[in-house]
Amino acid sequence: MYPIKKVIIGLDLSDLDKTMVEFADFLAKASAVEDVHFVNVIKNLHIPKDVLKEFPDMVDNVIKERKNEMEQKFEKFISGKHKANFHFNVVTGKIADSILKFTKEKDIDLIVMGRREKAEQSGALSQRLARRAACSLLIIPEGTTPKMDKILVPSDFSEHSKLALEEAINIAQLNDNSTEITVQNVFTVPTGYHYTGKTFEEFTEVMKKNAVKSYKKFINSIDTKGIKLKAVYSQDTNEDVTTDMIDKAHEINANAIIIGAKGRTATTAFFLGSIAERLIQLDNDIPLMIVRPKGKNAGFLEFLKEL
Repeated sequence: MYPIKKVIIGLDLSDLDKTMVEFADFLAKASAVEDVHFVNVIKNLHIPKDVLKEFPDMVDNVIKERKNEMEQKFEKFISGKHKANFHFNVVTGKIADSILKFTKEKDIDLIVMGRREKAEQSGALSQRLARRAACSLLIIPEGTTPKMDKILVPSDFSEHSKLALEEAINIAQLNDNSTEITVQNVFTVPTGYHYTGKTFEEFTEVMKKNAVKSYKKFINSIDTKGIKLKAVYSQDTNEDVTTDMIDKAHEINANAIIIGAKGRTATTAFFLGSIAERLIQLDNDIPLMIVRPKGKNAGFLEFLKEL
């Protein structure tokens, strides 16, 4: 897994900025981050040419004012000294498009976006970025305390699950090995189990034993770097594995959920992964990281399908 050195953090000059700056502070102190780019997007800065002729400094003044406001927020909520370099950027256009363009130009490793309480627009923006970004995405709910010492990693023992767990292990290392990582597999008893002659309870044990066997094989392919991992197995009972994941996260008081994006497939929704999509929709109080190998974003056809 590549190291996270360049981060983009969205600021919208609202109360949410306090949470974002505090997380920037946390990331800069507790990780290998070298550059933090704060970005504010002005959605409508279209000014007629005739007006610009009369007021040639108008755009520059607007951008300068925004940068000043961003810097004031930064100074208000940041604490201590950092090795990382902080940059303040104002861009114009549609929010998702502007952030993705900036991410590509600056070769960003991680996008950090805030999520307001009960704000559907925040969830929609996060989904759009998660689908199209060529790097990982961290979604921070408003008011979240910047901390990652209890991490839940949902796993189906696939390659994208491996990337998510490796990222969690990296975080644990940077956190002086004090981070607790719980690897959760949610299994389902398949329809038709009764044709085997076993009861529901008996076949539940069959599925769990299979999950335990798969986990042992999975974990042997990963360098855990001495970090202790706890494996848990949850039976899905309502045909929605994401609710089992969120329930487990709350049970262990997780302050982060890390999951892998699936990679390229024929349709946009499955490009991100249906579980990751669903977690973005449902998880509104725990930071959620969608891990993607850098550069592995949707191709042009996938982009068109999303429009």
